[in-house]
Parts: sequence; structure tokens; C-alpha cells
Amino acid sequence: MTEPTAASPHHDYEKVLKDSSTDVASFDGDKKTPGQKFQHFLHTSPSAVSLIVLVAALLVFGILLGGKFFNAFSLTLILQQVAITGIIGAAQTLVIMTAGIDLSVGAIMVLSSVVMGQMVFRYGVPVEIAIPCGFAVGAICGFINGFLIARVKLPPFIVTLGMWQIVLATNFLYSSNETIRSQEIEATAPLLQFLGTTFKVGGAVFTFGVVAMVLLVAALWYVLNQTAWGRHLYAVGDDPEAAELSGVNVKRMLISVYVLAGTICALAGWVSIGRNGSVSPTVGQFANIESITAVVIGGISLFGGRGSILGMVFGALIVGVFSFGLRMLGTDVQWTYLLIGVLIIAAVAIDQWIRKAAG
Repeated sequence: MTEPTAASPHHDYEKVLKDSSTDVASFDGDKKTPGQKFQHFLHTSPSAVSLIVLVAALLVFGILLGGKFFNAFSLTLILQQVAITGIIGAAQTLVIMTAGIDLSVGAIMVLSSVVMGQMVFRYGVPVEIAIPCGFAVGAICGFINGFLIARVKLPPFIVTLGMWQIVLATNFLYSSNETIRSQEIEATAPLLQFLGTTFKVGGAVFTFGVVAMVLLVAALWYVLNQTAWGRHLYAVGDDPEAAELSGVNVKRMLISVYVLAGTICALAGWVSIGRNGSVSPTVGQFANIESITAVVIGGISLFGGRGSILGMVFGALIVGVFSFGLRMLGTDVQWTYLLIGVLIIAAVAIDQWIRKAAG
């Protein structure tokens, strides 16, 4: 019986690969139809749809109205008109990205502005202190919302609906339903109207409120795309349980989002004083609806975890362009509401179609 011999080492195993395929496995493949590729592009660029609609609207109204619409003054006037909506929309964007909603943003904006005015004219507080007090009120309202949603586990819709009613009533009770007139503010506390100050760049007329909106959006874009806080926000909106397992403190994250949203609403309150010239508890009654409109048309998913702050700005500008353009055409204002309603439904339908690309 012979002993088994050890297999001789094979040093030429590379020869086996000589005639094998060198193609790299790909699961995206080239089998996608153009429609599927476009769908995937929109999924990876959520603000693209709103940008396309905005450019199309500008071109249509530019053709219909010519130089009356396409001039520096008219286009910057649209920016002035959407500044408050853009700022409130930024607050709403942060909340909706967490798969929540905030119906109280408009009421918080007004309360913050009322506090700023009342601190100066009722209590004689210097305006330099009154403005931060208004910001503090906005942050506190946001904290209450965030605490009830994150810690007490109440639905965002119910919490913010209740907060909207509470803050709205507080506005009227605290201010005694009185309006602080523009002349009084201009004479005593002009800093309250600072963000409504205009300045010219060539033929364009801007306000510092527009500048505040642009700086806010730029800062939030950086935070959402370049910081851990921004990545955690998207993670919480996409799947809070998975985010928790990944080490994200979901409760603290939600509270921070609502606090920041309340603070941004206070900024909108300061801008509204400059825009309107006065402090009134009756302004901004539909700011919550306008902010949700800008967010939805801007391509930000109501299911959370997907969207871009730039898309919200495009959405606000779309509403501004339609409102301004139709007004210049002399059409009934109801056509504006009709078209915006169509855009809202279409935006949600497109979002559902785009989400299929993730599947």
C-alpha cells in the first residue's frame, strides 16, 4: 500500500483567469428606460422639479408680459413679497423633514413680533433687549412643541394644532388686540423696522428682510448637508428607529429641531414688522398654510427624510411668481388659488412617483 502523496503546489492559478470575463457587476444596468432614469435623477435631486416649474413659470410670464415682468424691479419685488414665507418655510422644512408638521409657525411668528413691540411700548424696555426677548419667546414655544412630541409622544399634528390655538389667543390677550402704528415705531424704536429698509443694486430694490432670508437659507443648506446634525435630521425623518439604533438621540434631535423652528419664526416676526411697518396681532393668519404650500411645492416629502431647503425657496418663489404674474395680467385672484391648489396636488403626486425610485 503506497502512502498518499501531497498535492504539488499549484503556482499557476492565475492562468485560470486568463479567459474569464473582466466585466464589473452592476445592478443599475442599462436596462432602465429613459423615464426610470429621469425618475432616479429626480429622487437624487429633490429640488429639481420645483426649479423646472419655476423656470417655466418665469418664461411663460416673461413671454406674456414682456418687459413689464422681466425687469430687475419686478423680479426683486417678488423676492420682497416671499421673504416672510421663505423664512417661515425654512422652519417648516426642518420640521417636515423629521416627518412632522408645525401648524403653529404663523402664530409663533406673530406672538414674537407682538412681544418685541409690547416690551418697548408697554414696558419701556430698550429695543436692543426687546428683540432678543421676542426670539426667546419663539424658542420657548418651539421647545414646548418639541417636548410634547418627543418626550410625551403626542402626534405633531395634534400638538401644533393645539399650540396654534393657544398662541393665537395669547396674541390677542397679551396685546389687548391693539396695533402699534408705524409712526410710533419709526419715532421710538426704528430698529424694529430695520429689516424692512430698502437698498438699491442697479435697478433692483432689495430689503434687509430678503438678505436675512438668503443668509438663513444658505446657513441651513450648509448645516443640513455638511454637519452631523443635518445628517441626523435626515436619518430621524427617514427611519427614527434605525437612527436610534445607530446612536442618534432622537428625542433630543426632535426637540432641537422644534426649538430652532420657533427661533426662525421669531426672525420672521421681526421681518414682518419691517415689511408691514406696524405690530399687529392680526397679521400672518395664513402663514402656516403658506409655509406648508412652499414646502410641498418645493418637493420636500411629507413622509420625512427627503428634500432640500433650496426646493422650499423655489416653491415659495413659484407661488410669488404666479401671484405677481397673474395680478399683472389682471386676472381674478381666485385663479391664483386655483393654480396653487393644482400645484400642491401635483407636487404630492410627483413625490409619490419619485419615491418609487427608492424601492
